Amino acid sequence: MTDHPPSPAGSPPGQPPPPGSPAEPRWSSPELRQAGSTPLSDLEERIVELARASRDELVALITELVALDTTAREPGDPARDEARLQAVLGARLRALGAEIDLWEPPPTGSGNRFVPDGLDFRGRPQLAARLAGGGGGRSLLLNGHIDVVPPGPREDWSSDPWTVVERDGALYGRGVNDMKGGLASQLFALELLARAGVRLRGDVVYCANTDEESSGAGSLACVEHGVQADGGLCGEPTGFDAWVTCRGTVMPTITVEGRAGHAEMPQPDWRAGGAVNAIEKATIVLGAAEALRARWRERPDKRHWCLAPPDIVPTLIEGGVWMVTYPPRCQVTFDVQYLPSDVDAEGTGRSVEAELKDWIDAAAAQDDWLREHPLRWAWMEDIVPAELPPDHPLVGLTLDTAAALGRKGRPWGLDSWHDAAHFTRLGHTPTFSFGPDGFDTGHAADERVSVDALVDHCAAVALVALRWCGV
Repeated sequence: MTDHPPSPAGSPPGQPPPPGSPAEPRWSSPELRQAGSTPLSDLEERIVELARASRDELVALITELVALDTTAREPGDPARDEARLQAVLGARLRALGAEIDLWEPPPTGSGNRFVPDGLDFRGRPQLAARLAGGGGGRSLLLNGHIDVVPPGPREDWSSDPWTVVERDGALYGRGVNDMKGGLASQLFALELLARAGVRLRGDVVYCANTDEESSGAGSLACVEHGVQADGGLCGEPTGFDAWVTCRGTVMPTITVEGRAGHAEMPQPDWRAGGAVNAIEKATIVLGAAEALRARWRERPDKRHWCLAPPDIVPTLIEGGVWMVTYPPRCQVTFDVQYLPSDVDAEGTGRSVEAELKDWIDAAAAQDDWLREHPLRWAWMEDIVPAELPPDHPLVGLTLDTAAALGRKGRPWGLDSWHDAAHFTRLGHTPTFSFGPDGFDTGHAADERVSVDALVDHCAAVALVALRWCGV
């Protein structure tokens, strides 16, 4: 669901970073550690060296995951390789001694505003593995989604999107950064700790879910299943920033009624039975949406310290039955993003829906035809945002650890949505996204991620587990 990468320090909210940012030095010696970071202990130095020495193993794991087709689905699509991928992750976690919980949630039914109706999880299991600690430490959630967006036309890619290729220090393939790379480096971090003979005091919960790219239903199912911890990291490709907040989304489809008639024949007034062009009437809806969009951009209550203002984007339009026929109806779908401050007391985006509907209906009522033939509204699921205080202890610990590896990040946000929101808002697990680079190519052809960044991320996750859970 991601759409805008985090901004570099000093850039206005909502503006993407320059290609390749953040251009921080890769750690290779103590001299490259960032000023102000907590020095690495001897054990942490050993974990870092293990990560560097195991580079090719990490790449091999990512290659194995990318080769499994877990393309995001529409309701009714058959299962793909989701179960096979979860089996790969589960086998490696079981080898570490983790207790594995692999389950298919029940269908979503109907009437739940947060997920699509009738979404079936057959063949799409969720995975939660608990690696028990020795006791007395804080627990840590490591989360990520296994679904990826469709690759698009093969000719747009320099190589097969399902086969990882390394070129100039970067991996290319669908999902290498969003987010099978982050999933793999989180798992490999646990394997590195085991190789180093580390027994954490706190538990680690590794959770891999489906459906982030389409609806958020996978992470919601995990929360409802009871997956939680004292703090959590989601492995989205943040460029080593900590995404502590995100926007939410509501999606209305508005049907505009018209009246069919011959497009090449003069038509009487509609009151006398003449044709009405639904596409032309839909421009009233589009104009009203644009006016409200501009209004939101100016309102003080629609400003946020790092997120872009709420937005109203027409994304789908359908109308007409024949090239020489007045279109009898037209449907317009909008992607409407909203801020955490817009969430109502019931934890929904209903106030956003109401404002949008009232505004557009009022504009339509100025038209004689639309006043007598009101717009029809239908709503898809409500993807609700969340916000974690940027001074949360896990945020500071994680950024400090990354800085010790030469990867200076900062608390920031995502203008789209990510699974961390469900764990934070509903799962009683303060969770934010923290991962490698490559987000500038997410959802695009030739998606890529730096191998150095993956190794750094893997090492950072291992060190966060050491410092958060205790040894």
